[in-house]
Amino acid sequence: MAEGAIRRYFGGLSRTTFLFTFASLFSDISTEMLYPVLPIFLTQTLHAGGSIVGLVDGFAQATQNIVQGFSGTLSDRLQRRKPIALAGYFIAAISKPLMGLATVWEVLLGARVLDRLGAGARAAPRDALIASSVDEANRGRAFGLEGVGDNAGAFLGPLLAVFLLYSLHVGIRSVFYLAIIPGLLAFCMVLFVNERRATVAAKAKIDISLRRFPAVYWKYLLVTALFGLGNSSNAFLILRTQDIGVPLERTILIYAAFNLVAALISYPSGWLIDKWGGRNVLLVSFIVFLITYLGFALTQNGVLIAGFFVFYGLYQGMFRTVGKAFASHLVPESLRAGGIGWYNTTLGLLQLVASVIAGVLWDRVGHAAVFYYGAAFAVVGIAALTLMFWGTRDQQLHGAV
Repeated sequence: MAEGAIRRYFGGLSRTTFLFTFASLFSDISTEMLYPVLPIFLTQTLHAGGSIVGLVDGFAQATQNIVQGFSGTLSDRLQRRKPIALAGYFIAAISKPLMGLATVWEVLLGARVLDRLGAGARAAPRDALIASSVDEANRGRAFGLEGVGDNAGAFLGPLLAVFLLYSLHVGIRSVFYLAIIPGLLAFCMVLFVNERRATVAAKAKIDISLRRFPAVYWKYLLVTALFGLGNSSNAFLILRTQDIGVPLERTILIYAAFNLVAALISYPSGWLIDKWGGRNVLLVSFIVFLITYLGFALTQNGVLIAGFFVFYGLYQGMFRTVGKAFASHLVPESLRAGGIGWYNTTLGLLQLVASVIAGVLWDRVGHAAVFYYGAAFAVVGIAALTLMFWGTRDQQLHGAV
């Protein structure tokens, strides 16, 4: 009976879905074994300030999100997904050791942008390959499963960093050099994907025909933009944890636990989206964000900060799963790739703005100000989501995602 339940739970998923789940696992191990040490490397090794941390991570994430749209356009025009995805995985892998070679923050910025360029280039064709490998009814679960691999890698990556730094006592630069190994393993996973002639457009591309999008999509994009103004880099959560006196080793372990929670909630979030629609799941993710940022602003207790950080994993897992899926199904199928492209572009640009503002607040106003600022825009986002979709018939959203 248990075996039958498992088969039903994962029913309708394909070999391609599982290959990309493992690719996301390895690529995120490669990325996340570096992410919690990046702000420390910047501030302690390269002697950069908080504003530089915000600039580096905000610019990198903006690059990733914006490039997704253009890679989606290229993928649709060529009708070839796999080569673009492979190139993205390879570029992201080889950029990791380049970061470790940096002696000034400007060089690290260049390598970090190259890393996110690869991540952005691979995302749209990867999503299109996953989407075309399952039927419409199972797409939420397919992306939820890929999210499990992504977030599981984000959990294991920091643990690997702790093992390297504190058990093997390797230098912090060596962690960057070794990160190329799981990155290349991700590349190898994609080599085994069999690409079929595309029946589904790339999940993200830049479509300049803006007037073709329905009003409900623009409402959603406005909600995303308002919330995104306060959604700065997670690097500030790491810096705040360090700031109150939590040792680096424990900070990395807390970050790993945060990613574990995100991994565990990803697939159930996809299932809930398929059953209930995305609006309620999105609202819950905003509320989790608000509680976390208020907690980080109001307390300097290490145990409470750890609890809030781990709790924040619920936001990470839910928002990553629901965001693109909700946007893609608020537009007609013919405009789906463009809808995701503009969603990603909006998210990236606003995160850049939020991270730069957060960096200035960190350096010039106070560390708690970063989180009050984020919490304020979370309230704005919650209000906008509630008001703009108030009265919208459930049939328009339920089952659309």
